[in-house]
Amino acid sequence: MEPRTLLRIEGLAALGIALGSYFTLDGPIWMLVVLALSPDLSMIGYLAGPRFGSLSYNIVHTYTLPLVLGAFGFWADSRIALLIALIWAGHIGADRVFGYGLKFESGFTDTHLSTQSAPLEPFTKSDR
Repeated sequence: MEPRTLLRIEGLAALGIALGSYFTLDGPIWMLVVLALSPDLSMIGYLAGPRFGSLSYNIVHTYTLPLVLGAFGFWADSRIALLIALIWAGHIGADRVFGYGLKFESGFTDTHLSTQSAPLEPFTKSDR
Protein backbone atom coordinates (compact mmCIF):
# COMPACT_ATOMS: atom_id res chain seq x y z
CA MET A 1 0.00 0.00 0.00
CA GLU A 2 1.24 3.47 -0.86
CA PRO A 3 2.43 5.61 2.11
CA ARG A 4 0.03 8.44 1.22
CA THR A 5 -2.87 6.01 1.48
CA LEU A 6 -1.70 4.89 4.92
CA LEU A 7 -1.41 8.52 6.06
CA ARG A 8 -4.95 9.20 4.86
CA ILE A 9 -6.24 6.12 6.70
CA GLU A 10 -4.38 7.31 9.79
CA GLY A 11 -6.07 10.70 9.40
CA LEU A 12 -9.47 9.03 9.15
CA ALA A 13 -8.76 7.08 12.34
CA ALA A 14 -7.66 10.26 14.15
CA LEU A 15 -10.76 12.10 12.95
CA GLY A 16 -13.05 9.27 14.03
CA ILE A 17 -11.46 8.92 17.47
CA ALA A 18 -11.47 12.69 18.01
CA LEU A 19 -15.13 13.07 17.05
CA GLY A 20 -16.18 10.00 18.99
CA SER A 21 -14.39 11.25 22.08
CA TYR A 22 -15.77 14.76 21.64
CA PHE A 23 -19.35 13.53 21.53
CA THR A 24 -18.70 11.07 24.38
CA LEU A 25 -17.65 14.06 26.49
CA ASP A 26 -20.88 15.81 25.42
CA GLY A 27 -19.02 18.57 23.61
CA PRO A 28 -21.37 21.26 22.33
CA ILE A 29 -22.05 21.31 18.59
CA TRP A 30 -21.65 25.10 18.46
CA MET A 31 -18.09 24.83 19.76
CA LEU A 32 -17.21 22.18 17.17
CA VAL A 33 -18.66 24.33 14.37
CA VAL A 34 -16.93 27.51 15.55
CA LEU A 35 -13.49 25.95 16.11
CA ALA A 36 -13.39 23.27 13.39
CA LEU A 37 -11.49 25.42 10.90
CA SER A 38 -9.62 27.64 13.36
CA PRO A 39 -6.25 25.86 12.85
CA ASP A 40 -6.35 27.12 9.26
CA LEU A 41 -5.84 30.64 10.58
CA SER A 42 -2.17 29.63 10.64
CA MET A 43 -2.18 30.19 6.87
CA ILE A 44 -2.02 33.91 7.63
CA GLY A 45 1.70 33.27 8.08
CA TYR A 46 1.98 33.05 4.29
CA LEU A 47 1.53 36.82 4.21
CA ALA A 48 5.09 36.99 5.57
CA GLY A 49 6.38 34.66 2.86
CA PRO A 50 6.51 30.94 2.10
CA ARG A 51 9.17 30.12 4.67
CA PHE A 52 7.29 31.61 7.62
CA GLY A 53 3.96 30.49 6.20
CA SER A 54 4.99 26.85 5.93
CA LEU A 55 6.50 26.98 9.42
CA SER A 56 3.38 28.45 11.02
CA TYR A 57 1.10 26.06 9.13
CA ASN A 58 3.19 23.00 9.99
CA ILE A 59 3.48 23.83 13.69
CA VAL A 60 -0.29 24.07 13.97
CA HIS A 61 -0.95 21.04 11.75
CA THR A 62 1.05 18.40 13.59
CA TYR A 63 -0.48 16.32 16.35
CA THR A 64 2.11 17.48 18.91
CA LEU A 65 0.36 20.59 20.24
CA PRO A 66 -3.15 19.11 20.49
CA LEU A 67 -1.65 16.09 22.28
CA VAL A 68 0.10 18.39 24.75
CA LEU A 69 -3.10 20.40 25.25
CA GLY A 70 -5.12 17.20 25.70
CA ALA A 71 -2.60 15.81 28.20
CA PHE A 72 -2.74 19.08 30.13
CA GLY A 73 -6.54 18.99 30.05
CA PHE A 74 -6.53 15.44 31.37
CA TRP A 75 -3.98 16.28 34.09
CA ALA A 76 -5.71 19.51 35.14
CA ASP A 77 -9.19 18.00 34.78
CA SER A 78 -10.03 20.74 32.27
CA ARG A 79 -12.88 19.63 30.06
CA ILE A 80 -12.54 22.70 27.83
CA ALA A 81 -8.87 21.94 27.11
CA LEU A 82 -9.78 18.35 26.24
CA LEU A 83 -12.57 19.46 23.92
CA ILE A 84 -10.36 21.99 22.13
CA ALA A 85 -7.59 19.39 21.76
CA LEU A 86 -10.07 16.92 20.27
CA ILE A 87 -11.38 19.49 17.77
CA TRP A 88 -7.81 20.39 16.83
CA ALA A 89 -6.73 16.77 16.37
CA GLY A 90 -9.90 16.07 14.40
CA HIS A 91 -9.12 18.98 12.10
CA ILE A 92 -5.64 17.61 11.42
CA GLY A 93 -7.10 14.16 10.76
CA ALA A 94 -9.65 15.60 8.33
CA ASP A 95 -6.88 17.48 6.53
CA ARG A 96 -4.94 14.25 6.10
CA VAL A 97 -8.03 12.43 4.79
CA PHE A 98 -8.52 15.08 2.12
CA GLY A 99 -4.83 15.14 1.20
CA TYR A 100 -3.77 18.38 2.86
CA GLY A 101 -0.33 17.64 4.18
CA LEU A 102 2.48 19.46 5.87
CA LYS A 103 3.92 22.17 3.65
CA PHE A 104 7.36 22.53 2.13
CA GLU A 105 8.88 26.01 1.79
CA SER A 106 8.79 25.63 -1.99
CA GLY A 107 5.07 26.38 -2.13
CA PHE A 108 1.69 25.89 -0.51
CA THR A 109 0.78 22.99 -2.78
CA ASP A 110 4.03 21.10 -2.15
CA THR A 111 3.12 18.83 0.75
CA HIS A 112 4.14 15.51 2.22
CA LEU A 113 0.92 14.09 0.76
CA SER A 114 1.06 15.69 -2.68
CA THR A 115 2.03 13.94 -5.87
CA GLN A 116 5.01 16.24 -6.37
CA SER A 117 8.30 14.87 -5.25
CA ALA A 118 9.83 16.20 -2.07
CA PRO A 119 12.50 18.85 -2.57
CA LEU A 120 15.79 16.99 -2.40
CA GLU A 121 18.12 19.97 -2.86
CA PRO A 122 18.85 20.41 0.89
CA PHE A 123 19.90 16.78 1.08
CA THR A 124 22.10 16.80 -2.02
CA LYS A 125 24.04 20.03 -1.46
CA SER A 126 27.60 19.71 -0.36
CA ASP A 127 28.67 21.69 2.70
CA ARG A 128 31.91 22.64 1.00
